Amino acid sequence: MSQINKIAVIGAGNMGSGIAQKIAQEGINVVMVDMKEEFVEHGIDIIRQTLKEAVERKILNSDQLHDVLSRIIGTCDLEMVADADLVIEAVFEDKQVKFDLFDKLDRICSDKTILATNTSSFYVHEFADNTSRPDRFIGLHYFYHPAKNRLLEVIPHEKTSAATVEKSLLAARLHGKTAIVVKDAPGFAVNRFFVPFLNEAARMLEEGVANIPTIEEAAKQAFKIGMGPFELMNVTGIPIAVHASTTLGNELGPFYATAEIIKAQKDKNENWDLSGEVDASKLETVKDRFYGVCLGVAAALVDEGVATIEDTDRGAKIGLRWQMGPFEIINKIGIEKTYKTVEAITRKYPDFKMPQVLAQQHESGTPFAFNYVDLENKDAVAYITINRPEAMNALNETVVAQLKQRFDEASANAAVKTIVFQGAGKAFVAGADIKYFVDKIKADKIADIAEFTRKGHELLLDIENSNKLTIALLDGLSLGGGSELALACQAIIATPAGSIGFTETGIGIIPGLGGMLRLARHVGPELAKYYVFTGTAISADDALKLGVVTRLVAPTEVKAAIKELASEGKPEKYRPREIPEQFQPLAHMGSTENAARLLNGQLPEGVPQEIAAKTAKFIGYKAPLALKIANEIIDAQVGKPTAEAVEIELGRLNEIFSTADALEGLSSFGRKKPEYKGA
Repeated sequence: MSQINKIAVIGAGNMGSGIAQKIAQEGINVVMVDMKEEFVEHGIDIIRQTLKEAVERKILNSDQLHDVLSRIIGTCDLEMVADADLVIEAVFEDKQVKFDLFDKLDRICSDKTILATNTSSFYVHEFADNTSRPDRFIGLHYFYHPAKNRLLEVIPHEKTSAATVEKSLLAARLHGKTAIVVKDAPGFAVNRFFVPFLNEAARMLEEGVANIPTIEEAAKQAFKIGMGPFELMNVTGIPIAVHASTTLGNELGPFYATAEIIKAQKDKNENWDLSGEVDASKLETVKDRFYGVCLGVAAALVDEGVATIEDTDRGAKIGLRWQMGPFEIINKIGIEKTYKTVEAITRKYPDFKMPQVLAQQHESGTPFAFNYVDLENKDAVAYITINRPEAMNALNETVVAQLKQRFDEASANAAVKTIVFQGAGKAFVAGADIKYFVDKIKADKIADIAEFTRKGHELLLDIENSNKLTIALLDGLSLGGGSELALACQAIIATPAGSIGFTETGIGIIPGLGGMLRLARHVGPELAKYYVFTGTAISADDALKLGVVTRLVAPTEVKAAIKELASEGKPEKYRPREIPEQFQPLAHMGSTENAARLLNGQLPEGVPQEIAAKTAKFIGYKAPLALKIANEIIDAQVGKPTAEAVEIELGRLNEIFSTADALEGLSSFGRKKPEYKGA
């Protein structure tokens, strides 16, 4: 059940073509099927136009466009999906049409094939129970636009096998989706609170609470979103809102039923008129209504076991692009205010009851606590997953503390022989949480940063020195602290998507969790300086050539590689090695003499002029003091025992975070080019 070689999508409309496009974009061949040739051609045209727009925006180039299209086979022949590993149904929301389709697929497809429905309205188990393979049937709910929106709700029903769930999650990962596993329930997780969000907006308009511009503005402020509910309905289609709310209302009662004004707007076949002035005096009233409904429903679905608080938040942030998830918003506005706004909704709509999870939290008077690190034990292997994909698994105090807790649990388990660290979503770990550093510097609490860093060092030393084999599964982007976590492990298994990079000198600081030390022990201090100074990413392939990566495998071969390494025992991590010839000019730029030249704004000598000029240009964008301190630390760590080398790094921490350049670089990240003054 571990291999996925062929995926098929049934339906070439907006959803089906978008799903097929995303699968092809991630390098996987896909068959897209529809009833008529003209439908298939239309689907291909949709994909082609979307890709052309990406080329115009310089997201893709023309060669990549043609590569994507070459991976898509469009056909009307349903028999072409017979040997598919996964078939995803994406036809329109008509229950009988779906029943008929799955009946045909069940008869056509091989025993290995998993059937999946993209339904947003119906129970998954209803379709599964009408096939001969309910154990190999699952819901895969994509969000619009499926080629751009990373969220995927994975919906097993009671008879779905664990192997099917595992394979579906692998498929999600292979085509770049962030998956949340949710219960087979009306609206699943995200639509459960998103549809009432649209409904309540319409009801407030209907009741005369506020006009459309005011409701739109209040929604944008409450959830930090770019489009309000009425504009969203205009974009996605008012009939879709009617269909979704009607389905929820039929299953869950009047609170979820379609607002009459939305039905009327659908019948008029007109978009909402968004013109008019915002009435600032009504914004707080409208926001409280939104909070009461959305936060209340989010709590209700957690009560029912539809999703965890973490996945509910993840769904909102990734799928709906809210800046914060419902439970993060609860913590921000306070449990007392949240309780009052939800209580007001329960009085207004008697069929909506106060969620137990919210009542209990209100009684305790404490904010919600989030779990960002998961532990799963399988076949003597402990998988520790940093599960914060909405933040690219960035490290903060909570994540590091939970990493230590899970590592200690795995270490204490006698049945566990190997511990694997991995990241959820497309990243391994994209460094430390920059906001944490900015907040601490501004609050004059650099001592907190030092304590956080020391705890991180202690954890990484424990991982490196563990009596159990520790492996980093590097199958996505890794920066800063993430690369340092990977380097601390005794072995690294990478997929082609993996990379290592140290970008800290570009944001005014230095790699602070032993990355300079461990990279230098792998490749020598000279080459380590090049990568730390420039921030150049080390691809998985280059890392393998340098001996930093232990195994480079395809995503479907990861489990076999883990098993193989576990059987071989601990590798000699810092074994003697020669630097391959292609990397020697880069290493030469990190020599004592050339490092000094680069830090003084001069070109290095003894290397090809083009490389020298390019390197000097890169370094010109970095923080001068960060470069100077990094250079001194790398030199000072040479030949020192690990514990002593770590203290050298920690000893310079207050110095680097006290610089004006550190605050400038960290504060500018993602907003503007920093202006370093060497202070």
